[in-house]
Amino acid sequence: MDRFPLGLIVLIVVSLLIFFGISQRALDRMRLTDKGALAVILAIIVGSFIDIPIPGARVPLEINVGGALVPVALAIYLLVKAGTGKEVTRALLASLVTFGVIWFLSTRVMTGTTEPAGGLNYVDPLYVFPIVAAIIAYVAGRSRRSAFIGATLGVILWDVANYIYFLQNNATNALKSIGGAGAFDTVVISGILAVILADLIGETRERLQGGPASEGKPDALLAGLRKPEFDRKKEATKRDEEPGKNTSETREEVDRFEDKKI
Repeated sequence: MDRFPLGLIVLIVVSLLIFFGISQRALDRMRLTDKGALAVILAIIVGSFIDIPIPGARVPLEINVGGALVPVALAIYLLVKAGTGKEVTRALLASLVTFGVIWFLSTRVMTGTTEPAGGLNYVDPLYVFPIVAAIIAYVAGRSRRSAFIGATLGVILWDVANYIYFLQNNATNALKSIGGAGAFDTVVISGILAVILADLIGETRERLQGGPASEGKPDALLAGLRKPEFDRKKEATKRDEEPGKNTSETREEVDRFEDKKI
């Protein structure tokens, strides 16, 4: 290994932020606990060293556990936890748009040819693609969950498209690893950058307007928006003890509004 993968460095930094509770608000919005997020990061790090070979492939193919399978599994989890069908649609659309933009960059802008594997000498795709993926995924997704899904799935789709390119050109001597090698760094960095971008813009907008938009919103909804996830859970437990309170409806309202406010 010529260098320590940048994606692993980013994951280690994120792990420290989670450990010290700095990223709690973003995790709450993504339906992840501290332990759950650390477990996912550990799975990605360990899985980055595991490639599953696909037997019988015309062009040798491997699928990286940490760079492909774990991010896809996390994206599916976030899709299931999405508050509305509209958010699911936005997330999937963000994935397709991100894939299209990265494919265009890799085939037309970065190389000037139809070859998706190269790059300009003075521009490293490792830094360009994650930044572009994060921005496009956020703009199309508009929420933390949708931005993460759009960025990670978009990059993985691009990696799959590269393999299809190899198939079409009978590159039988090439070994393709979906989510491995440089694609691992791109998947990890783009997903994290997308969440950071969504969080920064969402928090900045909220601070500029003096908190969540309160006009026409129920008191329970506003209380949930202003307090961390676990505080809301405590309040929900207290309300469960009171007759006539429906906390599931309040929670659904919070989810829908959180996605809209970004």
